[in-house]
Amino acid sequence: MSLFKVVSGKYLRFKLGLTPQQNLFYGFLTYVSMGTLLLCIPWFHKSSVAFIDNFFIATSAVSTTGLATVSVLDSYNFFGQFIILVLIQLGGIGYLTFTTFMILSTTRKMTRWHKNILKTEFTLPKTIEIKDFLKSVIFFTLAMEIIGTILYFIAFKKLELNFFDTLWNALFHSVSAFCTAGFSLFSNGFESFSDDFLVNTTTSLLAIAGSLGFIVVTDFVLSIKKKDHHLSFTTKIILVGSAVLLLFGFMFFFFFEPVIKNLTGAKRMWAAFFQSMSAMTTVGFNTVDFGAFVMPMLLVTIFLMYIGASPSGTAGGMKITTLTAVIAIMKSRLRNTQRITFFGRIIPYERLFVATSSFIFYTSLIALGTFLLSFLEDFHLEDLLFEVSSALGTVGLSTGITGDLGTWGKLVIIALMFIGRLGVLTFGLAIWAKHHNNPKNHPIRDDIAV
Repeated sequence: MSLFKVVSGKYLRFKLGLTPQQNLFYGFLTYVSMGTLLLCIPWFHKSSVAFIDNFFIATSAVSTTGLATVSVLDSYNFFGQFIILVLIQLGGIGYLTFTTFMILSTTRKMTRWHKNILKTEFTLPKTIEIKDFLKSVIFFTLAMEIIGTILYFIAFKKLELNFFDTLWNALFHSVSAFCTAGFSLFSNGFESFSDDFLVNTTTSLLAIAGSLGFIVVTDFVLSIKKKDHHLSFTTKIILVGSAVLLLFGFMFFFFFEPVIKNLTGAKRMWAAFFQSMSAMTTVGFNTVDFGAFVMPMLLVTIFLMYIGASPSGTAGGMKITTLTAVIAIMKSRLRNTQRITFFGRIIPYERLFVATSSFIFYTSLIALGTFLLSFLEDFHLEDLLFEVSSALGTVGLSTGITGDLGTWGKLVIIALMFIGRLGVLTFGLAIWAKHHNNPKNHPIRDDIAV
């Protein structure tokens, strides 16, 4: 027996012995590790880049965050930028998504191992089958990124770049926007396009499409194909929640942020909408400088990044559906009712347990991350809280301190970005969950005053 067969056999047994959460953990860790090693190759650099910065960029790309300690344009040549783009795409569509789609396209069969991992990564309502969902993920991603590339190509023609550079910029920003990654090949992001109608609308279209999630897309496709299929409760919550958060952010930025209030006409409208959209969808692009925002508007932005968008999409954050479940629990307690409902629908207890656990763990990580950075870095508290919220929410917005972080500060942000992409509960289960309960451990039933 060859050495390759022995090693591959042991590796296969190792993977099959892991829980779905652990498989996701090691899968995304593999993406980050391979990306880091590739980005460390000097042939892919325009200028020297330290290992910690390559590690940071690779993690940021896989987690579709967009925070960067070095300039992608100035530090990496075309091949380095291409590696970053591939990492963004892999992180955006999810672990094993493309591989499983290819298996379905050839054999029409999906192994239980693949199915368990995908069900763990993508939280789906019972009305949607995993096969239909996967098809929607691949086809919708390709369609939106092709449309985005065409629109960006038209918009970037005014920059008077050569054909290849214009096409590359269009493709890179299209993938980055749809995957809500926020990576840009422009030194100041989209600040030079603050009043460009086509760039603003294209970015917003791609980011909202990606952040609404593949659940919504699959639901709409099935409702068109099958007359008896109705939009799920999850889809309705996502659509209403997204609209409310977008409007909430827009109103605050439009009326109360001096940087935006100093703008006039359509430019002010676009700036208010774009910053709200960027924080809520976690796309991370900006057309104005967040470092110049007043404290209350930084807190509004942190709130939008904290909530994020919908589950099973390209966006990050705690998720709109989690917030909905927590609000439903609070409403039930205040009204002293046993059933926990929202919009007249009873929410299953297993979903409520997941939502409350996610809410507590997510909030605790933001507090812990801010606490650690306050020890390691010499920045204002609001800047640290903003950076941590952006990292864990995989947003990519910053008040401008990312590049000035020390090595330990960068490692904290790297950990938060990775956890944010993996999902806080998936991370927790991958680290602490046990395969089997020990029958010898019988907890004593007791009471606690709350």
